[in-house]
Amino acid sequence: MDNINKAMRHLDTVADGSNHRKPIPFEEFLQVMLANPIGTIRNVFQVFHDLFKAYVGEGFDEYPNDPESIQFVSYDCSRLFVEGADHPFFADRLFANRLVNHVEALRSGAQQNKIYIFDGPHGCGKSTFLNNLLKRFEEYANTEAGTRYETLWRLDRRQLASEDGNDTASIIESLFRMHENPNQKQFETVRNMALPDTDNVFVEVPCPCHDNPLLLIPKSQRRQFLDDLFENNEFKYTLFTDKAFEWIFHEVPCTICGSLYEALLTRLKHPAKVLEMVHAVPYRFNRRLGRGISVFSPGDRPVKEIIQTNEYLQRMINRLFSDSNQVRYIYSRYAKTNNGIYALMDIKSHNIERLIELHNIISEGLHKVEDIEENVNSLFLALMNPEDQKNIKDFQSFSDRIVYINIPYVLDLNTEVEIYRNIFGSHIDDGFLPRVLHNFARVIISSRLSLRSEAMLEWIPEPEKYSWYCDKNLQLLKMEIYTGHIPEWLSEEDRKALTARRRRRIIGESDKEGRQGISGRDSIKIFNAFYTTYAKSGELIDMSMLCKFFHGQKDLKVSIPEGFLDSLLLLYDFTILQEVKESLYYFNEEQIHRDILHYMFAVNFEPGTAETCKFTGEKVRITEELLDGFERRILGEKVEKIKLLKFRKETQKEYTARTLTQEIMVAGTPPTATRLFQLLKERYVFNLKEKVLDPFLENENFRRAIKDYAEEDFKTYDKKIRDDVTFLMDNIMKRYRYAEQGARAVCIYVIDNDLARRFTKP
Repeated sequence: MDNINKAMRHLDTVADGSNHRKPIPFEEFLQVMLANPIGTIRNVFQVFHDLFKAYVGEGFDEYPNDPESIQFVSYDCSRLFVEGADHPFFADRLFANRLVNHVEALRSGAQQNKIYIFDGPHGCGKSTFLNNLLKRFEEYANTEAGTRYETLWRLDRRQLASEDGNDTASIIESLFRMHENPNQKQFETVRNMALPDTDNVFVEVPCPCHDNPLLLIPKSQRRQFLDDLFENNEFKYTLFTDKAFEWIFHEVPCTICGSLYEALLTRLKHPAKVLEMVHAVPYRFNRRLGRGISVFSPGDRPVKEIIQTNEYLQRMINRLFSDSNQVRYIYSRYAKTNNGIYALMDIKSHNIERLIELHNIISEGLHKVEDIEENVNSLFLALMNPEDQKNIKDFQSFSDRIVYINIPYVLDLNTEVEIYRNIFGSHIDDGFLPRVLHNFARVIISSRLSLRSEAMLEWIPEPEKYSWYCDKNLQLLKMEIYTGHIPEWLSEEDRKALTARRRRRIIGESDKEGRQGISGRDSIKIFNAFYTTYAKSGELIDMSMLCKFFHGQKDLKVSIPEGFLDSLLLLYDFTILQEVKESLYYFNEEQIHRDILHYMFAVNFEPGTAETCKFTGEKVRITEELLDGFERRILGEKVEKIKLLKFRKETQKEYTARTLTQEIMVAGTPPTATRLFQLLKERYVFNLKEKVLDPFLENENFRRAIKDYAEEDFKTYDKKIRDDVTFLMDNIMKRYRYAEQGARAVCIYVIDNDLARRFTKP
């Protein structure tokens, strides 16, 4: 018994008190609103937006100072779709940006009175996405942060009786009670007399449409009421000017609440007395009960009973007002999700009928219940497979009310890898050399992209110039753009040519991709076959294994673009070569900074002069050799003179127009933190690293020392080689997450395949 009592006490201790919050009078509701106006004055669209703000956040921009930024940022959607989910949904960067942009528009009211259809092929995870989204919305809406209030009438029988000037209403009510239950008449009469302040004297009438209590302020007086209520502060300005809050001035209460208000005003004469009978109660969401969230599958048959009511409440209301027609407590099934979410799983079978029925509701925001007009302000969501579009193609008048949001197969390679990790365990990384797991994802995604990209070709008309790093269709480059990354191997000219307009056009093509190729379900099966085949060998899975696997899959060859695997291997070779070079690089950073600062300063003067550099304080002799030498370290030794002069002119223009005037003089940015300095340093260091391997390529001892690293024989090599190899191995393991075995393997691979010479431009 002690254990039972302890367990029961613990339940009471940790119980969520919000589930049992009591109704509060209207004036107390106003106090809550004054303390938290943004959290209290909001409709379902604003709460939906707040859900994303709370669970997704602002997102991360890898290039915050890029003047050509298109705000294509990285959103972490794991709290929304992954954490605590039985079946996680992984939103790639493209879909996350698409979704967040729509949610931002929803908050402003720009896209209300619409139905949002998430359209995607089989196996893309649509159902998982919607179920997880609705689950998180339900959880959030039932927390304090997501709470909204709805109207609850508490009609005081005593006050209504006394306002008539006699006890007629009380007598009639007692007669009704005696007629219904004679055995209880004496007990009820005594209880009413003895306990006049108990709940028995109230008739509670909930608003079936979940109206915000503020809507009971007459529409003509609402603006003045809120003006009097709020101090002149930032929120008040937002309330009266932001489109997100227009609804609070334009909407009217549901017909039931409006009728009650009018009937009470006739009886009580004063609006303030009417509002004394208004209470606010948290709007509790429960998908299983269809309260606030209703989800319909195609096989769910429509209910026969369209009109809903509460006969007991109707009788009580009739008795209070002595008029059966004054307040009619009837409503439709749409009332249960008013200011909530109404969702259709797939537009087929019975859901086609439901979608068509929504046409007038969405257009007008109204639904007819017998003679009564019912407000409907819900968020309408639906899922659709591509082949089901034929089911609504004949309803052209509905097309302007539909917003399609594309859910394709994953096109972001980082997200594809996260799916593998989730299903097979994060330990799978330990079985791969770095980058190989992501290259598997690249092969899968190549099947989902279009072979020809007009946007990419408009940007880079001659893809052949990047044949060392990219495939002929530029898919490898496009995949990087889709992850938000701009590769270092792009030329300076092409980087500058990647304008915001071009970037938007490239990202825009993702709306039409990911509808064909290897599905999400199939990619998991393929990865399982690949991993179980090669993970048992005891060796780390490398690129040779990956290429061998896909070359041996005849049924997959049709899906993978011709030559893609060869290009992927080239990109891998180039990338690991850069990793090894980066890990060997230890040039003097102070000298590099001095060279760049002197060049930035010198481009503003004619050659043949001597000036004191304002950044270093050193006297600089400005000669053609100084300028030419730096520019060739940036652009290459064999670059034509005309290109060097063009680069010099552009640098000088950037320096005077932005670096000196805006960043240094106005913003106080240190010269080494300016955009120009960072760009010059990136290119300068890149070219220095190009030659870092040269001294080691002909040294056989260097290769053997790598192989013997951490072995007893390593001690037999001279100190210079030991220091160089130790520096290389420490850096490559620390910077690129190689294990010792993988670090040795990749360094020997680079040397044995003579990658440094293969990737040296003639």
